[in-house]
Amino acid sequence: MTTPTGRRIARPRLGDPALDQAVLDLVDAAAIEHDRDLVIEMVASVLKLGRGGNNRGDMKLASTALRELRTSFASFNPYRDSRKCSVFGSARTRPDEPAYVAANLMGAALAKRDWMVITGGGPGIMTAAIEGAGPDASFGVTIRLPFESAGNGLLPPERLVPFRYFFTRKLTFMKESSAYVAFPGGFGTLDETFELLTLLQTGKEYPCPVVLFDPAGTRYWDAWRQTVETQLLPAGLISAEDLDLVLITSDIDEAVDRICAFYEVFHSMRYVDGQLVLRLVSDISDTQLARLNQDFADLLASGRIERGAATSAEIDDHDEVARPRLFLDFDHRHHAGCTSSFARSSSWADHAGD
Repeated sequence: MTTPTGRRIARPRLGDPALDQAVLDLVDAAAIEHDRDLVIEMVASVLKLGRGGNNRGDMKLASTALRELRTSFASFNPYRDSRKCSVFGSARTRPDEPAYVAANLMGAALAKRDWMVITGGGPGIMTAAIEGAGPDASFGVTIRLPFESAGNGLLPPERLVPFRYFFTRKLTFMKESSAYVAFPGGFGTLDETFELLTLLQTGKEYPCPVVLFDPAGTRYWDAWRQTVETQLLPAGLISAEDLDLVLITSDIDEAVDRICAFYEVFHSMRYVDGQLVLRLVSDISDTQLARLNQDFADLLASGRIERGAATSAEIDDHDEVARPRLFLDFDHRHHAGCTSSFARSSSWADHAGD
């Protein structure tokens, strides 16, 4: 059964009609109307966990993860309309090293373009980026570690989001960011970078700009790319287009320009009934739409890229309803190609208004 807007009516389905009704009554008593179906589903899931014979360790994990996500959502929600760039890098980088200086300048350059930065909130590269951007344009997504302090003293409590688990912390980085800059770092930096690339490659993260920054006089990411090109690519473990997911540079202006240009025309996307819907900052001309169909034909499973109005699902969610839209039947084998195409999206508007 569904509502008039097409949403299904949630039922707890706990196997006990009286308990099902108690859940519905609880949600009524809490006066929850927005996304009521999902709240009912979550309450039912928690009760099923409690009745499922799980050990206390499992229950603590589930409880902590849910609490951490709730805290994260509350911290970031007031800044939902501000673009944010996550900055990864080593906690061991010293202030006198080129990487520290570059991260500081990167944070300042992003803030100057009205971007906020998200870091791990610790020392090294994380502190440098926050110092550059300033506390008003920064978040610290901290983690409890035995050998590293949580927080660097630069941010007020409302800009620090503490985590116990790496998986909820990394989920927050990926959920809240519209771009990424990775400086040289250790296992943690590589873990964050490889997870990001995996999510982009598989379509679990929406296309976004990724910059791998080599400070002057270093070849950290250049050496990384050589390893990928000589070991993974020839063995067929990745595709050539996967290398287009990243920009490796030592130029701060080039890095920030790549990040900002990505969103000059492209705004956001979502899938509706199997169709990829691209929401645009501004409309494009008929000439440019024809060029997109020609240049990006390999991204299509069938048909053409076409204009369209906001879908009923988007209207129901109040999801960027007023923006111009493009619709396409996307070939899911080409997520990396989709990212590289969006990186050139500033050219989509070359003939806007024709």
